[in-house]
Parts: sequence; C-alpha cells; structure tokens
Amino acid sequence: MTQSRTPRPGRRVRGSTTGRPVMAALDLLGRRWLLRLLWELRNGPLGARALLECCDGLSSSVFYQRLNDMTHAGLIEKTSDGTYALTQLGSDLGVALRPLDGWAKRWANKS
Repeated sequence: MTQSRTPRPGRRVRGSTTGRPVMAALDLLGRRWLLRLLWELRNGPLGARALLECCDGLSSSVFYQRLNDMTHAGLIEKTSDGTYALTQLGSDLGVALRPLDGWAKRWANKS
C-alpha cells in the first residue's frame, strides 16, 4: 500500500470528504488488523516474524500493508536492528486506548 492511500488528516477519507482528524483516525484504526498489531507492540519492539506469529490468521500481504500504513501514519518505525517499535505518537495512541481496554473487560464480565 502506498503512502497516498494511508488515511491522513486534511485529506478525504472514508466517511469524511473534509478529512477531519478524528475521521482520518477512525479510518486508519478501522483497518483490519491494525489495532491488533499496535496492541502487540505495546510491550516493546518485535521482529516481523514474531509480530506476524502473534496474529494467528493474518496473511503476510495484509500484514505488510498494515506495517506500511502504520509507518506512513507515524505510529511505528523500523529500528536499526530490523524490529518494529512504536513511535511516541504510537505510544500516545496506546495510552488513549487503555480506557477502551478497561471498558472491554467490564463488558466481558457482564456477558
């Protein structure tokens, strides 16, 4: 996937012709497997093989598309040793998602 197809604020995205930042973020985060990959990187860098193994059922083509999406969005970076790590922006997103994790756990306990 090319950089031009990665949702960005200020550009037309799914659900918004204006590309409002929240709509661009929802388009990006709504891509299949993206949040899972970010979640797996929350505890530190992982190599491509280890990261792909964390996501049973994820095809390698979609995997590399998502890595590309996340890199172009500034959420992850490839380190000098070849692993993938969250950037500060990616870490900030993880912090923002923690309340959702708490809600999901409460929801699971109600089911």
